[in-house]
Amino acid sequence: MSREIDPALFRETLGHYPTGVAVVTAVAGDGHPAGMVVGTFSSVSMNPPLIAFYPMSNSRSFAVLRTAKTFCINVLASDQEALCRQMATGGEHKFDGVSWRPGPLGSPILDGVVSWIECTFEDIREAGDHFIVLGGVQELAVERSTLPLLFFQGGYGRFSPGSFVAAPDPELIQAAQLAEKIRAQVEQLSVEYDVNFSVVAKVRWDAVQVLAANQSYAADPLPLGHRQPLIPPFGAVFMANAPETDVDEWLQRAQDHSEERREVNRAQLEKVREHGYSLLAAGTEALRRHQAALNAFELSDRLPRHERAVQQATSELADFFFTDLLPGEHYDLENIVVSIPTKEGVPAMALRVTGLPAAMPTELIESWIERLKKVASSS
Repeated sequence: MSREIDPALFRETLGHYPTGVAVVTAVAGDGHPAGMVVGTFSSVSMNPPLIAFYPMSNSRSFAVLRTAKTFCINVLASDQEALCRQMATGGEHKFDGVSWRPGPLGSPILDGVVSWIECTFEDIREAGDHFIVLGGVQELAVERSTLPLLFFQGGYGRFSPGSFVAAPDPELIQAAQLAEKIRAQVEQLSVEYDVNFSVVAKVRWDAVQVLAANQSYAADPLPLGHRQPLIPPFGAVFMANAPETDVDEWLQRAQDHSEERREVNRAQLEKVREHGYSLLAAGTEALRRHQAALNAFELSDRLPRHERAVQQATSELADFFFTDLLPGEHYDLENIVVSIPTKEGVPAMALRVTGLPAAMPTELIESWIERLKKVASSS
């Protein structure tokens, strides 16, 4: 008899083994398409050709799927994380906006997948709190030869093919070249104000420091090349002129997916759009935890568990980002971030100030912001 195993330890240990991500689709008994995401799909036999997947025994999605006569395994590509998240939701609308075609036996084949395997149900057996579903392969094909989506340590990812030569990042190079145009002004401001200035660019879903001018008595903890994941409420400045699809994806990256927190993050974004800057209050324990999480993330291989720690620490800063300044007040600020206007096709960029003096009066902060906006607009 096996001993009792801690469920959290079980998930943590098994989570270190990466698995591919697939969507099982079918036309259910009521004639509507049905689907569920699985990370436990495997090949079983070549003669006869058999595959298997392992849904939870209490899965409502599988209860619908098993009313079908056939099903299709859709192996997702690394660029289909959004589709994966949609298909993982419950309810009747998971196929809304999803492009698919019927396979030879009628099961849905999702557009853009790596490959698909259409099967008949050969056997369904109970195994603990899961079923073992055995499928007899009837039809299959490779749709596009590209990297698959992986599930690892509770997060999604992809293979990183090796290379003897590191390929330059076009977005990063473009941002660095643009930052060079205002280097002289940024360095002058750093000397004049005795604070740290940097130019930060949005490169995919990271904020990357591409230029630094550090003249403050307070050392800048963020080195040149520092990357920070864009997780709400952080990154609103980069979303100010972004298309709504990017804004939605940014909002989804928050740890708290509640409608209330989503509205708070969106409201903050609207204020940043209106004012053209963002402020972060200083001197909190949450900031120290955030910096510690970022340091661990920088030293890691960007593993999902480290990114979740950054996500948690970032969420704790939600109430410290603001834009409204009250006349006659004094503020302790961690940073001031001003949006840099960029043309279409150029990465979103911002000018960031750290190492600020304590108890800054509203009037001084506003004068600095106006000066920063002038430098930003000259890029």
